[in-house]
Amino acid sequence: MILIDPPTWPGHGRLWSHLVSDSSYEELHAFARDLDVPARGFERDHYDLPERLYARALAAGAQPVGSRELVARITAAGLRRRKRHQGRPQGRVSPPAA
Repeated sequence: MILIDPPTWPGHGRLWSHLVSDSSYEELHAFARDLDVPARGFERDHYDLPERLYARALAAGAQPVGSRELVARITAAGLRRRKRHQGRPQGRVSPPAA
């Protein structure tokens, strides 16, 4: 299923939504192509979608969800790709034993 969060993310002088699939990247890429979203809008596990395309995405079948639900759904589906931070270890790190 294609999911979209509200256009509340500021950047480059406009507001953005995140467009994801909780099924597959193939489904996500096909949906984005149908909306004429350029490939450069894809980042790790989602497309950044400008506010002007939000209503079009809904009309095409994207399901509106909150940002937290969106992340929870793609994480549960195994499709979440976290951003790598330079100089920080990847994965969960346990605190040192006392």
